[in-house]
Amino acid sequence: MEHPDFIMLLFLVGAGFVAAFIDSVVGGGGLISMPALLFAGLPPGLALGTNKLAGTMSSLTSSASFLFSGKMNFRLVAWLFPLSLAGAVLGSLTVQQIPATFLKPMVVVMLIAVTLYTLCKKSWGNQSHFAGPTGRNRIVLIGGAVALGFYDGFFGPGTGSFLIFLFLLLGFDFVGASANSKALNLASNLGSLATFFALGVVNVPYGLPMGIAMIAGALTGSRLAIRNGSAYVKPLFLGVTTILIGKQIWDLLAG
Repeated sequence: MEHPDFIMLLFLVGAGFVAAFIDSVVGGGGLISMPALLFAGLPPGLALGTNKLAGTMSSLTSSASFLFSGKMNFRLVAWLFPLSLAGAVLGSLTVQQIPATFLKPMVVVMLIAVTLYTLCKKSWGNQSHFAGPTGRNRIVLIGGAVALGFYDGFFGPGTGSFLIFLFLLLGFDFVGASANSKALNLASNLGSLATFFALGVVNVPYGLPMGIAMIAGALTGSRLAIRNGSAYVKPLFLGVTTILIGKQIWDLLAG
């Protein structure tokens, strides 16, 4: 298996830290980590699997940080976790058979809708109003966990934004929504990673150093979010989502 040289190793470590810092709060770290792995010379399929290794280490760290801070609704995410994991396995298997490029226009529209809705709801997400799972929001949670797990395994861009939006709709504040989303993102990452390992498309010498740097980035980012609250998370969420929109539009025009 190919190993990175020292200069490339430093590059991957730096990129991993920055990617995880952002991803630990609002998602979108793949905007940095995937291009970094492609720049390092990995082919797209191998870069995707290797990115999942590093990303799983990041989401595990940020999930633990949010859990121990008390910001995560553990009872809620515990029963959603296996649903998101199963969805991701199915998505990762499906993408091996069907190209995911047809999703790009729909993802752009959905990200724009999420951003505009959040901008228009000025005080949205400042305080938590979640009163527990009811019949209706239980169905939304189950459907959202499976569908977004599948999406993360099948395509991926914007998963963190969509998960945060899901929990905001159910009445969580931005910090709580971010905390819960990281747990489900961890589930989908684990499902995808297991599938990619089984398919032999993970480069450990590239992914492990990046993942170790991501642990440090995830700890830093999640602690800042916990300390500074929604006033910090909301603008970062809007900023990253806007960049995601630009990236997807660029990919559409370039393709």
